[in-house]
Amino acid sequence: MAEEEPMAEEVPTASGGEPEPRPAPAIRASDRDRDAVVQRLQQAFAEGRLDDDEFDERMRAALTARTGADLDKLTADLPAMPASTATGGPVPAGTAVPASTGPAAPARRPGRWALAYKNSIRRGGRWRVPERFTSVVYKGEGWIDLRAAELTAPVTTVLAVAYKSRIDILVPPGVRVEMEGFGVSKGWSAEEEQEIMLPRDAPTVHVRGIAYKGTIETRTRPPEVGPGSGSAPVVR
Repeated sequence: MAEEEPMAEEVPTASGGEPEPRPAPAIRASDRDRDAVVQRLQQAFAEGRLDDDEFDERMRAALTARTGADLDKLTADLPAMPASTATGGPVPAGTAVPASTGPAAPARRPGRWALAYKNSIRRGGRWRVPERFTSVVYKGEGWIDLRAAELTAPVTTVLAVAYKSRIDILVPPGVRVEMEGFGVSKGWSAEEEQEIMLPRDAPTVHVRGIAYKGTIETRTRPPEVGPGSGSAPVVR
């Protein structure tokens, strides 16, 4: 029985009979491209377009994206960012702080204190974080969400005091977290190794805390049980 000759591989041809050109290689993404997508994701998260899991997943994908096509997939179902947000304003959490290129327009100074006495405090969404922020909670609960926040300095210091209280501090992927004090801990994360290996210019959140019969915990995702069943007032 004669052996069948292997069929030659067909080469796609154009209408003129010439081989079609090969597709161009994917364009590599730059740090500026990643930062722009991170900012869009944070804006969408603040607007309620992404839930906690979607935001965390897309943020991690944006920070590790290799090509522009990888980044485009992350924002394909999101509206374009307003020009005023995309061209100016404070630095979103999770993006490196660039060098100043000129005098900036004066902005309202962000609040530096949040106090609660037998009550709760909550900061979240698009809020401006000062270089040094202090939170004191006495027999209550604190919720400081930096995932969609606008950092005003490359290093942000959060001083937290919890007396018979719990304070949760949420940071987005791509932010280096440094901790010191008594009763301060970091929540477990499956991406612990990625969170440790960050570039030198990554924004940093330095948590200095004291917890007496309480807890101060930093994490990238909300705990399975929220900060409380009751509604905490938003502190402006």
